Amino acid sequence: MITKLYNLLLNEFKREQTGYSTIAIIGQSCIGSVAAMVVLMNHMNAAIQLPLLFLVTILCMAYNGAVLSRLNAKITFNLLVLSVLFSILTIVGNLI
Repeated sequence: MITKLYNLLLNEFKREQTGYSTIAIIGQSCIGSVAAMVVLMNHMNAAIQLPLLFLVTILCMAYNGAVLSRLNAKITFNLLVLSVLFSILTIVGNLI
């Protein structure tokens, strides 16, 4: 079920990569910004807070870099999914 959905979304992303990449940069960057804000607002140990903030930032920048360097559609899509999922998990984890 999940692999079928993944393949469907990947094929759609490949079909119109330029348009979807542009739109996804905006959404993914907003979600990443919220994740960074929530991490910084949560008063946790700096040994946990800083690596978490680093990972959110690096994953967002990796996707943006993949789009700018026009990497393969599958790599770009995988970085988008990874970045969005990690940011959402970070947001949910810090709000609980």
